[in-house]
Amino acid sequence: MTQYQPDAHWMPLTLAQLDFWEEFCLHPDTAVSTVAHVIELRGVTHPGALRRAIETTIAETDITALRFSLGADGQPRQRIDPGRRPPLRRMVFDRHEDGRARAFAMMQADVDAPLDLLTRPIAAQWLIRLGEGHYLWFNRGHHIALDGYGMALVERRCAALYAALTQGTDPGPPLRPLADYLNEETDYRASPRHTADGQHWAGVLASVPRLHVLKKGSENYPTEAFEAGHDLSALRAALMQQTQLAGIGWPDLLTALCAIWAGLSLADGSAARRPDADGRIAMPVWLPYMSRMGSVSVAVPALVVNILPLAVDLHPDETLEAVLTRLGTSLRKLRRHGRYRIEQIAQDSGVGAQSRFFFSPLINVLPFDEAHFPGCVARREVLSNGPGDGFNITIRSDGQAEGLELLIEADPALTPGADFARLADSLPRFLSRALAGAALSRPLRELLG
Repeated sequence: MTQYQPDAHWMPLTLAQLDFWEEFCLHPDTAVSTVAHVIELRGVTHPGALRRAIETTIAETDITALRFSLGADGQPRQRIDPGRRPPLRRMVFDRHEDGRARAFAMMQADVDAPLDLLTRPIAAQWLIRLGEGHYLWFNRGHHIALDGYGMALVERRCAALYAALTQGTDPGPPLRPLADYLNEETDYRASPRHTADGQHWAGVLASVPRLHVLKKGSENYPTEAFEAGHDLSALRAALMQQTQLAGIGWPDLLTALCAIWAGLSLADGSAARRPDADGRIAMPVWLPYMSRMGSVSVAVPALVVNILPLAVDLHPDETLEAVLTRLGTSLRKLRRHGRYRIEQIAQDSGVGAQSRFFFSPLINVLPFDEAHFPGCVARREVLSNGPGDGFNITIRSDGQAEGLELLIEADPALTPGADFARLADSLPRFLSRALAGAALSRPLRELLG
């Protein structure tokens, strides 16, 4: 069994990290994959406890002290360097009428600045006072170090520590080190399960349209992507009812519905869509997969999330129920083999070292509960979570589907403005129709409208 030590040795980058390293090398002057969250807290009665909770969280989160360098062989490597651990920067803006706006402008400027992974600390931690009991906690990192779940893990740990300091509750176990995940991942890649998972994905790719491939470095990340937001809160009751009728969890139901809509609607360069002479449509969509259940990474802030293709195969005359049943089975198989890295799938498929898959359309349903700080009203705002390739659908809510929000984004180079306006209006209408009581027995073309 491989045994990396968190503070003693240089460690290799994972396949996922190597992709972000190459992105950095190809786009060194562009702030591409910085990730940053802001937790806005109102009602903080123990500011000292909040400060200590954040500082303890920083001390536990070893990836905040991640250092990269090039080895003698020219390959990137990483280690935990306590000297890179960010101090908690404290600022007071409550003397300014526009203090909140000024604070957000300062945080956004930090996010927008290029981040040199070889020379600059990878993380920043700020605590900004806006008024009595009113604070902003700014948590900035990079996708090479952690994903969205990892960010949420850090936030929940800080909230647990704050509760322990203010209410005497048990804060639970500390976060686990990056080395634990690297050891487990190395052992998985040498196991029979890894071989079996690879065989599964070879079969999947043999049955879908040829996946689009990008040459690394050719990404044309738009400075102003099209985007449209929709409040889906009014659909929650219908979503929960349809979940019971369809026998599928609500995050999977929304994922499948968005995949169906994409197969029916996206016909531009953002999708590898293949209709046949009879009108049947085959198209892969891309899904982030958390890949943490049953793994030590459930308690490790790190880059663990995978991106995997889901084969959409449908005919507009099929009923919604028939297609949902088929996609539900595919989603279960995706999870069963979801630890197998997309970077390895690309290598297995003959994608060259200087190329990668084009992850579009991408559907990301995020049912994450926000961190609960006792006695406070807390709100998370995502300042940056990395760019998308083409057409992106994101749905955020808590674990009970409260506060459902839909964000649709598209690259103007692939989706013309008039088409985007039509598509951005079409998806929420399709979701509303698909969640109606009798929708399961209706053909897809009727639901699209």
